[in-house]
Amino acid sequence: MKKSQKRDRLTVAPSKPINFVHQPKGDLKGLLELTPTTVRSSELVLSPDVQERLDQVLLEQRQKDRLAKFGLTARRKLLFTDSPGTGKTMSAAVLATELKLPLYTIVLDNLITRFMEETAAKLRLIFDHIKQTRAVYLFDEFDAIGTQRDAQNDVGEIRRILNSFLMFVGQDAFESVILAATNHPELLDKVLYRRFDDIIQFERPDQEQIKVLAQNRLAMFDSGALNWDEVTSTAKELSSAEVTRACEDAAKEAVLHHDAVLTTGLVIKAINRRKME
Repeated sequence: MKKSQKRDRLTVAPSKPINFVHQPKGDLKGLLELTPTTVRSSELVLSPDVQERLDQVLLEQRQKDRLAKFGLTARRKLLFTDSPGTGKTMSAAVLATELKLPLYTIVLDNLITRFMEETAAKLRLIFDHIKQTRAVYLFDEFDAIGTQRDAQNDVGEIRRILNSFLMFVGQDAFESVILAATNHPELLDKVLYRRFDDIIQFERPDQEQIKVLAQNRLAMFDSGALNWDEVTSTAKELSSAEVTRACEDAAKEAVLHHDAVLTTGLVIKAINRRKME
């Protein structure tokens, strides 16, 4: 097998292409949402540590049968943490795309109800699907069900939901990849950390990553004359998503008002507007 010159460690034993997958129906309708995935690894700009750990997940998943021969299990239960817009959801899409698996997002608003028995039954349906259909499953805003069980404002129903999740996720009777993402890791019950194979903390981009993000988004424009030091230093407190949106704002203003001529001033203006939001 020939190795890719760009990412040697990601080209080992790729999974078979999946068949066309439909949106869940019946009792699962509204609980699971099939999310289109077209994002590639090259589109993500992450810290070296986060990128290395995601690469390791991909490698282990692609070599899961080889690992199994030695009694080892590929990473498949991951917790993504940190502030909004740092690439957690996009990374879930990348993992699904690279593994050629469907991505399902769990709709927590429809999962959690006033009645514990109903919520537990819905959670069981979701994990039955996880066992039967190999895919990537994203529990976004996971703190909604993973809140500390001794929290003062907690209620018994939420504690029982968390206990049900811990029971299901601990059964290990599945080959799917489960991702839980939260912007508030401090709210999570500590016992959850022992249930995940890896906990990946995403970070806001540094100035070099900001430059790559901006250059990627402004690739249609001549950005050679931009003062990148000024741009990156101004944007250093923004998340990856905010940097991308600021570049889009600057690009639109350039097209609509300046004959598609992009300037440092336009980009700085867009960044400062994002910082004020």
